[in-house]
Amino acid sequence: MNIELISQKHWPGIKEIYQLGVDTGNATFETNVPNWGNWINGKIIHCSVVGIKDDKVAGWATVSAVSRRYVYRGVGEVSVYVHPQFKGKGMGKELLSEVITRSEKNGLWTLQASIFPENKGSIKIFQQKGFRKVGIREKIGKHHGVWRDVLFFERRSEVL
Repeated sequence: MNIELISQKHWPGIKEIYQLGVDTGNATFETNVPNWGNWINGKIIHCSVVGIKDDKVAGWATVSAVSRRYVYRGVGEVSVYVHPQFKGKGMGKELLSEVITRSEKNGLWTLQASIFPENKGSIKIFQQKGFRKVGIREKIGKHHGVWRDVLFFERRSEVL
């Protein structure tokens, strides 16, 4: 797999993978995939990547700013999505590793992730990469009319 910085040229593959995640009901609160402009808004581009395999976007990982306040400038929220065809092959872990490296090079000292409890594969990958569960955000939002919990994870940089 080749890892590249995310750009608009990757949008068709990103959009497809994101839609597949939306369709599972356990990847995001979103119910529709937004357009490129709305999706990329708030992402920290120099920390966000795609994985290319066989000339296809096979997965992506982004870091979004958690706040516009200066005090939180070093805190980002991570999302990782892998096309079902490539799951279970280490791609999610590789993308997350790359995001961690890039975020530390760019001054982020804390990465966060909110994961539905049912998303066992994602939980495992994040824990393997040093994220720890810091709590449960109970009934944080409704999804298809049902209140959902999310597990809240964070990883503190070991170099900053």
